[in-house]
Amino acid sequence: MTEQTNELQEQVRSRYAAAATAVTRGDRDALAVVDADQSCCAPSENSSCCGGTGEVDDAFGASLYSSDEQGELPAEAVAASLGCGNPMMVAELHEGEKVLDLGSGGGIDVLLSARRVGPTGHAYGVDMTDEMLELANANKARAGVTNVDFLKGTIEDVPLPDGSVDVVISNCVINLSTDKPAVLAEMFRVLAPGGRIGVSDVVAEDHLTPADRAERGSYVGCIAGALSRSEYLDGLAAVGFADAVVEFTHEAAPGMHSALVRAVKPVQGA
Repeated sequence: MTEQTNELQEQVRSRYAAAATAVTRGDRDALAVVDADQSCCAPSENSSCCGGTGEVDDAFGASLYSSDEQGELPAEAVAASLGCGNPMMVAELHEGEKVLDLGSGGGIDVLLSARRVGPTGHAYGVDMTDEMLELANANKARAGVTNVDFLKGTIEDVPLPDGSVDVVISNCVINLSTDKPAVLAEMFRVLAPGGRIGVSDVVAEDHLTPADRAERGSYVGCIAGALSRSEYLDGLAAVGFADAVVEFTHEAAPGMHSALVRAVKPVQGA
């Protein structure tokens, strides 16, 4: 692992640890400072998933969840929502399914998933940040759900066995990985045949080079590390996914979009 890779991972870990700590303490001012620094749902130095206006865009963070969805959750889970979309829009969860959320943070998508799959299903969240895991488990207790487990790990090395889940979701996290092929391969590995992914992420238009993306925002701000649409589709195909779609929903920065990503793990011999 290179020194630059280590540095980027630490920047991501520190940023989310600070956000979790601010939410746990109920320190809205501190959370605002963290968000305004470098966040997927707040302006970075030059631009962000929220545009370059200096204000949090209504198209990002907790505002992408309906009032009914927010009403199902503890306030702390909603406050810790730092994503760029709502994977519930594409996950199409069903009773009895097993769901995995990559980069689960404060647990908003895991808790929503748990209610949708019901007592015969299960929802897992994986996060590398101790502070976020502590917050997520506190939110689990507040929500009173039992079909949930939050696991410490990285999205490049998921601590679950092969073929153990039916659906993988993620919310504005894959762009933060320094080894995206490993993340895509892990999604494929943990899915049962016929399983699917429903991901929200920031994605670049194909004409933007990595240098172009870096000019539009920071890595920890979910911009510089984003894949292009073709890179996403090619990466999903390379690990074995079929029927992949990357749908732009709204522009996050010039040529950069919040997107919904879908794909299916084929059933062998089908």
